[in-house]
Amino acid sequence: MRLAIFDLDNTLLAGDSDHLWGDYLCQRGILDSTSYQARNDAFYDDYLAGRLDVVAYQNFSQEILGRTDMEQLNQWHADFMRDCIEPIILKKGEALLDKHRNDGDTLMIITATNRFITEPIAKRLGVDYLIATECGMKDGRYTGQVSGIPSYQDGKVTRLNNWLSNHNASLVGSHFYSDSHNDLPLLEQVTYPVAVDPDDTLRAIAQERGWTVLSLR
Repeated sequence: MRLAIFDLDNTLLAGDSDHLWGDYLCQRGILDSTSYQARNDAFYDDYLAGRLDVVAYQNFSQEILGRTDMEQLNQWHADFMRDCIEPIILKKGEALLDKHRNDGDTLMIITATNRFITEPIAKRLGVDYLIATECGMKDGRYTGQVSGIPSYQDGKVTRLNNWLSNHNASLVGSHFYSDSHNDLPLLEQVTYPVAVDPDDTLRAIAQERGWTVLSLR
């Protein structure tokens, strides 16, 4: 098994699905746009700066899941996919997925964004394996709080290592594509790290270390 691993937000997508989900809920009056959007933007700024309290953010963003029934959530997500995600799926990203698929590689998306948001996106992209931040569940409903280790920064490495152990796999010959310096812990583990439309910090590190830098925009 040779893995081709992809970050999702701002890598295969021309935007951040987690932040867009909050915008979607605010724009439709589901959440208060003034208070929620301000906190959502502040958390996103912390993410970009590499100082995000990921558990606090996930509990903030998953709160709506805990007080909404599954049927309504699924309807919202279908609309969200149509209106917000489809327009930002990168054609070059889909072509890169196809290249690895045709080469016989095993495709995986690993993302800090929660599974509720990202699982339908991974299915839309034809990627069978997804490591995402998990949402707590009880009696068939979301609890509104994060479950387990968020797949963020070093957490991505921990979660991936657990997956590798369960699948008797390794990172030999693996690729990892990401835009963010937050993914440095995992980029340093794979055989072929690739910076995709990288932020300034990641671009400088990639150039210094001779990593591939490419654009899917």
